[in-house]
Amino acid sequence: MPTVVLPDGSQKQFDHPVTVQQVAESIGKGLANAALAGKVDGKLVDTSYLIEKDSQLVILTDKDAEGLEIIRHSCAHLLAHAVQSIYPEAQVTIGPVIEDGFYYDFAFSRPFTTEDLTRFEEKMAELAKQDLTVSRHLISRSDAIEKFNKMGEHYKVEIIKAIPEGEPLTFYQQGDFIDLCRGPHTPSTGKIKAFKLLKVAGAYWRGDAKNEMLQRIYGTAWQNKKALEEYLVRIEEAEKRDHRKLAKRFDLLHMQDEAPGMIFWHPKGWVIYQQIVQYIRHLLVNHGYQEVNTPQMVDRSLWERSGHWEMFGQNMFTVTDDERVFAVKPMNCPCHVQIYNHGLRSYRELPIRLAEFGSCHRNEPSGALHGMMRVRNFVQDDAHIFCTEDQIQSEVSKFIDLLYQVYADFGFKEILIKLSTRPEHRVGSDEIWDKAEKALEIALNNKGLNWELHPGEGAFYGPKIEFSLKDCIGRVWQCGTVQVDFSMPNRLNAHFIAEDGSKQVPVILHRAILGSLERFIGILIEEFAGNFPLWLAPIQVAILNITDRQAEYVAKIEEILRSNAIRAVTDLRNEKIGFKIREHTLQRIPYLLVVGDKEVDQQTLSVRTREGADLGSMTIDEFVNKLTTECERKQ
Repeated sequence: MPTVVLPDGSQKQFDHPVTVQQVAESIGKGLANAALAGKVDGKLVDTSYLIEKDSQLVILTDKDAEGLEIIRHSCAHLLAHAVQSIYPEAQVTIGPVIEDGFYYDFAFSRPFTTEDLTRFEEKMAELAKQDLTVSRHLISRSDAIEKFNKMGEHYKVEIIKAIPEGEPLTFYQQGDFIDLCRGPHTPSTGKIKAFKLLKVAGAYWRGDAKNEMLQRIYGTAWQNKKALEEYLVRIEEAEKRDHRKLAKRFDLLHMQDEAPGMIFWHPKGWVIYQQIVQYIRHLLVNHGYQEVNTPQMVDRSLWERSGHWEMFGQNMFTVTDDERVFAVKPMNCPCHVQIYNHGLRSYRELPIRLAEFGSCHRNEPSGALHGMMRVRNFVQDDAHIFCTEDQIQSEVSKFIDLLYQVYADFGFKEILIKLSTRPEHRVGSDEIWDKAEKALEIALNNKGLNWELHPGEGAFYGPKIEFSLKDCIGRVWQCGTVQVDFSMPNRLNAHFIAEDGSKQVPVILHRAILGSLERFIGILIEEFAGNFPLWLAPIQVAILNITDRQAEYVAKIEEILRSNAIRAVTDLRNEKIGFKIREHTLQRIPYLLVVGDKEVDQQTLSVRTREGADLGSMTIDEFVNKLTTECERKQ
């Protein structure tokens, strides 16, 4: 008879098989009411799952991340149930969980409207209130095909036929609605308490543009109404901060159909870009990096030797010249190895740190492109450190210190860290992977950092540490990485002469701090909502005259500011000063200088901030010193 071991180490002994729900009831009424699912020996199961042998059990509630995912998955089924209750002829397809919510794809004779979404949401609330039991069933392949054919669910039949022979088919039923699903699900619809349908969009069946277009309804679900309301406030704020809207409003850049996934930088946006590049470049020099530049296209043979062609070939753009095939580089690492290989290297030279602002191209699916956040052409603040095994710890430690300095300068205080280990498809032996993963784990622990383990999410050539930033409205952005690679240097014949005269293979540390500059600038646009700190602001100062009498003095101020590397513009238009102040404030220019007859007579400036604060009168030298100090401090 089973003994159930709980997360706190306590044990429950039963004289008969028990369900997860019964175990919860034996612990207490509160837990029994809160139970959504279980995890038996690491496997997610329904509360109706029967435990027949000694097992370890975690009872999941809405306080657990996995519990919240189960609520969202069940809410997708609730949506499908509601849609078919209103439109029985609508066909259901798939409805997975996504970040912060879920979606479900439907085939229907006409586009769904906002009025439809309101009706669906009302019906979902009604079905949730009914607290319908959600039950799991096993059905044979032939019976399932027959059943769904009779229901007219042709997409479900196609899904069933694609499932390998012998794999069990599970179905979940609530009321008169049944759906093919692995589960688990909440024990009843009443466990779904807070949800909202967000939008409807088009989606190709199976993600293939050759297939028919379906309708995808997106929604979100949370533990309770308070959490839902907080999320809706966050997405409203995120909508205001959308980098695509702000980039247009502040004339930073644009994208267009003739160059999908690629950016046209306008003068103001290019100022931000260059400020970031120069800032990173200065730090790299101070930290012992050498900057290089490598070709945009390299013969296919190099990518085959590096392993990228096999693992990444479908994402490469290629160009054919006579009988040769060139790939437009999707990353820089094989090219950096070519520079390292150009000459005999000694252990005395290591570590060698090669950095490049390398322009890369990746053939991302058109449906995956998203403004600056997912592009086809991007530049990485990329570097590769060639070192010995003994140098891995110190190099990773130095990199982490540099990364934290950069993130602090951009105003990011909260950094989340993940250690991603070997994926299913990879190059290199298990022995090499063991060594590489252990090296990164030791480096993180030596720094005393908190981190999470993410099995199977490493790069194909090595494990990696991922550094993610949390922004001002709680969103998380993965940016920096460092990866230990024992495989590629060997595949590309990289060597150095060791102290004993033997030929040894170096280790490569692949590392980036910002990642894609395009994506990072998109993150900054949204983080600051256009209110860039002074050192990044495209225009730092606007000089506004009150009447034409001050025009000559305004020109003098502009010349002095520009000679001190301060980005300034003048506004000599025949407009009221209040109008000018408002217009430049809306453009988020950090400082506004108002110049009237008094300022001309006293050779001073009247200084205002974009927040509306009046800083009073300053001399030009005082103002220059103030801005210079602010920029140096990255304020």
